[in-house]
Amino acid sequence: MFYLIATLLLNVLISAMFKVFPKYDINALQAIVTNYCVCVITGSLFIGKIPFTLDNFSTSWFPWSMLMGLGFISIFNLIAYCTKIDGITTATIANKLSLVIPVVFAVFLYHEKAGFAKITGIVLALPAVYLTTRIKEDHNKPQNLFWPALLFIGGGLLDTLTNYIQKNYLLSNESQALCTIYCFSTAGSIGLIIVSILLIMKKITFSWKNIVAGICIGVPNYFSIYYFIKMLNSPFLQTSASLPILNINILLLSSIVAILLFKEKSNLLRITGLILSIIAIILIAYGDK
Repeated sequence: MFYLIATLLLNVLISAMFKVFPKYDINALQAIVTNYCVCVITGSLFIGKIPFTLDNFSTSWFPWSMLMGLGFISIFNLIAYCTKIDGITTATIANKLSLVIPVVFAVFLYHEKAGFAKITGIVLALPAVYLTTRIKEDHNKPQNLFWPALLFIGGGLLDTLTNYIQKNYLLSNESQALCTIYCFSTAGSIGLIIVSILLIMKKITFSWKNIVAGICIGVPNYFSIYYFIKMLNSPFLQTSASLPILNINILLLSSIVAILLFKEKSNLLRITGLILSIIAIILIAYGDK
């Protein structure tokens, strides 16, 4: 129960932090790069050793960790931007419903069962993402669907890649821990190169508040993943039950926080999208039962 609650609260906390960024004029890219550096340090302290050795560079999972790292920083920046433009609710739903993509791949690649209920859940996910963007702006035009759709597809492809790597290359606890740290370090390295180029070109300016914001995200981000893994290995609930419970509660709590703390707009279409997303997750999770 503790791991489930901790993962839930940390995920919602990270989403809320992204929403606060514009208020304090935080540069999301600098904060996210700092976040990954903090994740590497935190992970190294947790395993009790420096993980960067020549032996690890020659492992079968190392090239995949670099690809995942690229995906990590891309999706995290996309979440930050989507949260800023479309709000916490839309970004969270687009990210969480992206599970339909690895489900589809699992059906074709791993021959998992896909009955009527699961297929219905996959179909419902698409209008759910669409409806949550239907908040009209001041000039009375619907918000752009492009960024939530890109987050939906990108998050789903990253989850599919992660699932493939875990099934084929990460067969021990040590390899899982090391690969995660290498993913963070790759994401951080790519981010540092981009930030350095932008600073040299004077496209952005350095500020310590961005570093502080990154530290604030990095610690909960690492532990959100750490507790998520612990939750999956916990005997409290089976994975088929814990995942939908986690996702549903993240959606609900994120929506409540968005409305109460950040005064995000809501209407019948967005509420309908939220309800459809919850139904879709339940159908996808229990469709083969």
